[in-house]
Amino acid sequence: MPGFPAGRRDALLIATGIYESPALKPLRSPRQDCEGLAAVLRDPGIGGFQVQQLVDAKSYEVKRALEQFFRNRGREDLLLLHLSCHGIKDDEGHLYFATQDTDKDLPASTAVPAAFLHDQMARCRARTIVVLLDCCYSGAFLPGAKGDDYVQVKEELAGHGRAILTATNRTEYAWEGDHLEASAPQPSRFTGALIEGLRSGDADTDHDGRITVTELYDYVYEYLHHSGARQRPRMWADLEYRVILARTAAGRPAASPPAGAGAPSAAESTSWNAPAAEREQTPPPTPGLFARLKDAFNGVDGDAPPPPPPRGQLARRGQDALIRLEFPLTETALGTVRDIQVDTAVVCDRCQGAGAAVGTPVHPCGHCDGIGTSGPEPGRDTSLLCRACHGSGVRIPSPCHACTGDGRVRVRRTLTIKVPGGVDHGTRIQLAGEGEMGPGGGPPGDVYIEVAELPHPELVRRGDDLHLTRRIPRSLARGGGTVSVTTLDGSKSVRIPAGLRSGQTLRLVGHGAMHLRGGGRGDLLLHLDVDKE
Repeated sequence: MPGFPAGRRDALLIATGIYESPALKPLRSPRQDCEGLAAVLRDPGIGGFQVQQLVDAKSYEVKRALEQFFRNRGREDLLLLHLSCHGIKDDEGHLYFATQDTDKDLPASTAVPAAFLHDQMARCRARTIVVLLDCCYSGAFLPGAKGDDYVQVKEELAGHGRAILTATNRTEYAWEGDHLEASAPQPSRFTGALIEGLRSGDADTDHDGRITVTELYDYVYEYLHHSGARQRPRMWADLEYRVILARTAAGRPAASPPAGAGAPSAAESTSWNAPAAEREQTPPPTPGLFARLKDAFNGVDGDAPPPPPPRGQLARRGQDALIRLEFPLTETALGTVRDIQVDTAVVCDRCQGAGAAVGTPVHPCGHCDGIGTSGPEPGRDTSLLCRACHGSGVRIPSPCHACTGDGRVRVRRTLTIKVPGGVDHGTRIQLAGEGEMGPGGGPPGDVYIEVAELPHPELVRRGDDLHLTRRIPRSLARGGGTVSVTTLDGSKSVRIPAGLRSGQTLRLVGHGAMHLRGGGRGDLLLHLDVDKE
């Protein structure tokens, strides 16, 4: 990588799993995530980063660490920031990162605003910044928060020379492991995939001995998808160069050269003194889809055998489905299992997803040359679906009668969903791969179940605690006795101590909602009002 001076490789890992506010549920994995990721990033044979860690710190400590991290940087430095914590939004939809002392009602003064992080990165001279966000957004919103269901990470953090990888961009759980109630710490799925891809070298998809930001994202996405994780990571990047995050065994220098061997040339050297980023090398051109379709229909010249004929349309991912279901307080607090019916799309049995009648040809679209997209419109940086073929990349003279050329047919399926005890109103549960099949035999989308918690006639939920107000006669308050109260487990008899005053509260331990990320339950607080005689 000649022509560029060497730069520093520094990483800051910030993890918050313990929160003073009962409104923010504790997270098991951040500390372990921080330690595991630090190990692979610090390894001179893998990441070669200088790593700082900050665990369970207060908001002012996190802000100080961020400001120091981005100050006095050189142009060629590569900076990597990893945040593992709750993410919350205020009423205007602004994003904040929760710290140990965060108050959800006062995020601007007790959390770390995404705007603060954006400002520090904007002031930084380093031209390459990679941000990894492992934040759980579901259940972290303020009551009555406005705005849509997306966390606008790109709008708040993106910029030139930055790459942002997030565990999820929807209001869904960044799941910490397979077993929500396990007592032993587990790495989160997202950070666990990052660690595995770097440690094993499996993220080096082109096997050149180096792992780029894009390769790492592709690996994490596929890792989570194939493992059945209930989340889909996202990535935004505006980078001038190809950013190398790690090396693999194929790209590491030998421990000691053979006797008599000369020093490696500059082109052969793989020392971490190389620059933090290198210019993107243009790969050899590969045949476009139109050329491959043309070869498939007409044959190819030369000794190479022709590729197999196209199955039909370009494979695209199916659409996600959002289903809002109402649950009584008893089911959200204690959990339930429910069967639901979903109208979806599956591959057409008659044409096997090709969209064409059996035995009839399929031709590449003449408007887009079979690629399914047209060039970007002015002011846009992304390509648009071809208007002629609607993104399929093909022209079908004789559509299949069963699916009318779509390659899919509509069906109604029954899904069994398990709602864990302790979910909140507005929680979204992702059923990965249970959505409609994509056009052209593409992968299925996901089904999201949005929980709508119905109000209880007597009990009021606040976090994992329940509140109940009862009015009792003065004689009972003066002399003591028992009163029957409503709980999630049925009617319970509660002893009233003699001499009780109006406004006092009795706590029924373990009679509240289940803790979503740990064993046990919240409490039932019985507020007593005494009649006036």
